[in-house]
Amino acid sequence: MTGLSLSVRELHCRYLDPDTRALSGVSFSAAPGETVVVMGESGAGKSTLLRCINGLIPSLTAADCRGQIVLDAVPILGQPVGLLAGRVAMVFQDFDAQLFSTNVRLEVAFGPEQLGIPGAEIERRVAANLALVDLADCTTRDPSTLSGGQKQRLAVASILAMHPGLLLLDEAATDLDPAGRHDLYETLQRLRSGRLTMVAVEHEIDPIMGVDQLVLMQRGRVAGRGRPVELVHDLALFERCGVRPHDLALLGARLDIELPLEVDAAIERLRPRLPTGLASRQSAEGGRGLALGLGPVPRVILQVDQLGCTYGGAAPVLQNVTVGIGAGEFIALIGRNGCGKTTLAKHLNGLLRPEEGTVRLDGVDLQTLPLERVAPEVGYVFQNPDHQLFASTVAEEVAFGPRNFGLAGAELAQRVTDTLTAVDLLALRDEDPFLLNKGARQQLAVATVLAMAPRVLILDEPTTGLDYPQQRRMLDLLARLHAGGTSIIVITHSPWVVAEYAERALLVGEGSLLFDGPLAALLADDALLAAAAFELPPITRVARALGIEGRDVAAVARALGGGG
Repeated sequence: MTGLSLSVRELHCRYLDPDTRALSGVSFSAAPGETVVVMGESGAGKSTLLRCINGLIPSLTAADCRGQIVLDAVPILGQPVGLLAGRVAMVFQDFDAQLFSTNVRLEVAFGPEQLGIPGAEIERRVAANLALVDLADCTTRDPSTLSGGQKQRLAVASILAMHPGLLLLDEAATDLDPAGRHDLYETLQRLRSGRLTMVAVEHEIDPIMGVDQLVLMQRGRVAGRGRPVELVHDLALFERCGVRPHDLALLGARLDIELPLEVDAAIERLRPRLPTGLASRQSAEGGRGLALGLGPVPRVILQVDQLGCTYGGAAPVLQNVTVGIGAGEFIALIGRNGCGKTTLAKHLNGLLRPEEGTVRLDGVDLQTLPLERVAPEVGYVFQNPDHQLFASTVAEEVAFGPRNFGLAGAELAQRVTDTLTAVDLLALRDEDPFLLNKGARQQLAVATVLAMAPRVLILDEPTTGLDYPQQRRMLDLLARLHAGGTSIIVITHSPWVVAEYAERALLVGEGSLLFDGPLAALLADDALLAAAAFELPPITRVARALGIEGRDVAAVARALGGGG
């Protein structure tokens, strides 16, 4: 594996069907062993850029491309994908579509086999790369049985096994737990030193602060380029590009000071700004400024007792899980990749039936209830929205559920209109769902469930693959539903989402419920956070250290005398 130099010069790309301009004069370069991260809102051209570099565009997708892409002094724009195989490799945003073998070992072996690598070397690469992504004990597993994060790790391992010189990552860490995301980037950074050049698309700034170059894109153009530590203070640039700014850069701007981006240094810089009363309380309480109360205990809608699941295997996926879901709660269901979060969630609406224990809806065993009784009460939005979309138009997609439960005529039409309005998709009601971008498909998947007005809404990684404005719109919609009395359960690996929106946390670890209580109690417990592979957002770490009861940058800034 030898790192390749890459130069992109004045790259233009226009899709032919439909006629759409995707890239306009994009230029950047990477020396052997360097890492470049590309960020920008959905539709900015990030994935198109990667697909031009690996030859999918224009050789397999009709497009008019101009400019140059030069790999180790050789122009490659327009070359067939096969000619680049083995040197340029890509992990796609839809990693599920990249997995097709019957077990994990065969998945990783497939690429090297196509390159004619000797058998002994293939086995060595399989073992080394599965260990690299912490899947060494999963060699005989069917990839379809892995969690989303494990599938993502497997896709990375299958690509690394080919020893490419240039690795393209299209949001290849979105479904990893926070610690897993950092581990992946640290691993790739170790590999790079002259041996691996990387271009990665990302939506989160925290994990990539140490890379060589950040390219910010807007509407097919490069809006900013430089080292992350240099660009991160340009908040207007980040806003224009639809990228969530760094917590501490934003806090510094709110306080009108130059704040260090390293958390411990920022805490020391901010400590003298603490109001006298707050500083005294911080000293007395040890700096843990997080309110622990949940308020009155809500009426239980769903009750889980002694739940166990093995999927027919020997090792338990869940064991002895007991938990109640109350009316009007906002719950974050968190834990490491593969710990059993999705398995637990799928038992809550009957998608999975308990092998052991019971799940009750309003006191009645779910297994005794017909589907038409459960589905309108407990809605479920899958991690991949494409798994629940099938109709020919957006409006038909939303109408499907209510129509099947007896709604018709003017009442059904009004329900569709109201639901599409709530998720900002009314203008797209006649569009084909599969021609929408990922964010709109995610919103539509939520709409199909909302149309049935459930009392409990479960969402598996609802912000995955969405840019920052789309994430905020999705989360603000959930906040409005919660304010209206809907119980929200969100499975997520985004620390800032948990810290800003959830009230209660359920922490699953190795199939057991390790914690059930107020979110603030979890955020104050370092041992539990480590067990969850959960890394506090920078602003939460600052608030905790300074004794501030703030869930976001605005609240912390106000506590320190700055603008909200």
